[in-house]
Amino acid sequence: MDVYEAIAARKTIRDFASKAIPANVIEKILAAGLKAPTNDHMRNWHFVLLQDEARRRELLDQVIHPADEKGAIRIINRWGLTNESQRHVYIDAIPKQYNMLYTSACLILPFYKEPGTLLKPKDLSSLNYFASIWCCVENILVAAAAEGIFGVTRIPFEAERKTIKSFLNIPAGYEIPCYIALGYPAETAQRLGQVEIDLHDRIHKDGW
Repeated sequence: MDVYEAIAARKTIRDFASKAIPANVIEKILAAGLKAPTNDHMRNWHFVLLQDEARRRELLDQVIHPADEKGAIRIINRWGLTNESQRHVYIDAIPKQYNMLYTSACLILPFYKEPGTLLKPKDLSSLNYFASIWCCVENILVAAAAEGIFGVTRIPFEAERKTIKSFLNIPAGYEIPCYIALGYPAETAQRLGQVEIDLHDRIHKDGW
């Protein structure tokens, strides 16, 4: 599979089959993450693989309390979302927040060295470390797709982020951008429709 095929194949999946991912494949996918560009050339990134079922449940029970479908509708109404495609994705996604992380074949928690204060950057350049780790995350998702493995990311809320770092004994100075849940899709898993975008509407030559 070439890079364009892998990018096209990549899809968000929240319903996983009970099939393990071979350890060598996980390492191959993470190695692709480490090929991403980084602002300081150091790639000071680490990956916690939360594979123990009991330990995974212990963490998730502390940080995630998903809403049901009615709760999801109340949330997106509060957000003021009106696009039907967007609403449909959130109504499907919000109730699955716990289960998608718990049942994934591989739950990756990436961490990166953050020399500043993540939520109070001094300027745009202060976000370089945060931007770089997301290049790593995208490499992981595309590499996984090339292996027929799909997944989903979840950005933790502030209290959740602190609990994760404490639970996993993360060294001071490291931050987590997201969870990465990977696995083979369940037979019932569907790729929900995305908002249609015409590329030519997004390209502006020599100015907006």
